[in-house]
Formats: sequence, C-alpha cells, structure tokens
Amino acid sequence: MGALIRRVARALLIAVGAAMLLPIVLGLALNVVQPPTTMVMLRRAMQRAAEDKSPAYPRRQVVKRDAIAPALRRAVLAAEDDRFYLHWGLDLVEIGKAIDRAEAGGRLRGASTITQQVAKNLFLWEGRSFVRKGLEAYLTLVLELTLPKDRILDLYLNLAEWGDGIFGAELAARRHFGVSARALTDEQAARLAAILPSPRRWTPMGSVASLRAPVILDRMRYVAPRR
Repeated sequence: MGALIRRVARALLIAVGAAMLLPIVLGLALNVVQPPTTMVMLRRAMQRAAEDKSPAYPRRQVVKRDAIAPALRRAVLAAEDDRFYLHWGLDLVEIGKAIDRAEAGGRLRGASTITQQVAKNLFLWEGRSFVRKGLEAYLTLVLELTLPKDRILDLYLNLAEWGDGIFGAELAARRHFGVSARALTDEQAARLAAILPSPRRWTPMGSVASLRAPVILDRMRYVAPRR
C-alpha cells in the first residue's frame, strides 16, 4: 500500500509540474508565434454554430505592429489599462481602488489588466470561480515573465473582440470604418477602444461609444506612463 501511495504521489507531482511548466513554454513561444485561435474565439464559434450564423468560425486578420495606428495602441491603454507599463500584470493600485469603491457603497468592478485579458482570452473558460481566478493570476504572471510588454499589447490588439464575429484590430477597422488599422484616426481609435468592455452589445458609432470616446480622447493626449 505504501509503495502504491508513493507512486500515486509521484505521478501527481509530475502532473502538477507539467501543468505549471506548459504555460511557460507556451508563453515563450508567443514571442515568435501568433496563436491560431483563442478560447474566446472557440466559444464564439460554438455559439455562432448554434445560432446558425455564417461563417460559424469568427474571422480575424493578424497584422504586425507597424500596421496598427499608434492612436489605437494609445486609445486601448487609455480605456483599458493606462498603468500597463507600470505593473507586473496584476495592478494592485487599481485593485485597491476597486475595493475602496465597493466599501463606499459602489458596485464592485474588476480591475482587469490587458495582460489578464490576454491570459483569459487565450487560455480560460468563462466564470468567476476561485480556481479560475487562481489560474488567471498564474497565467498573467507567466505572460509578464516570458513576454515583453509591447508584445503583450500586440497580442491583445490582434485577438481582442470588436463585434459579433470580429476579432483583431485590422478586421475591426475595416468592418466599422472601412479603413485599415494603420489609417485609423484618433477619434476612430477612441471609439473602437470605447466598446471593448462589451463589443457585442455596443458599436463604435453608438450612444455608449459617443459618451466614452471624448474621455478616452482626452486621456490619449498624454503618453502612457512607463517605469
């Protein structure tokens, strides 16, 4: 019995070690490889198939960094994570502010960073369980350790959801404004960034984006703070 327990324990340790090591290997690979799909895209494909939408698989057009207007990079940072270059994936400052707002009687809102969103989009299922949040934190730290900040932002811009069946900055720019991502104006970039929290309900020219875009445009005037 003792030998069996030791074998089981050894097998469990090996499994846990492999599970911890795999994200590191994948993170290093993301320095040179663009992920062919994401968990979000796979979920959307199943939803679209169930709704008989065509094409069932969401579309995405991956482009290089210089094919995306700097205005969109700044707009996304201004809207989603202006402290992106100051934290290590988990923004303790914003988490503290979110807790303070909740204690003051406000609604508890997340303080999800761009790196956390990349980790969730690539690897995780939907939900709010402690297991999922723990995996998200680990994967976020792995991405921060294995990828430069600019690469993480590149990945985000090429995998973010910007409408029903629309993924990536290039396709978003062409679908919503009829231009390439490189040709986006400041206002167009701000309107795209404005719908990121709920891209399947909001549109860049809708009322929510019209309210949020001026605020984002104002923040875009300043360079994102760096260390």
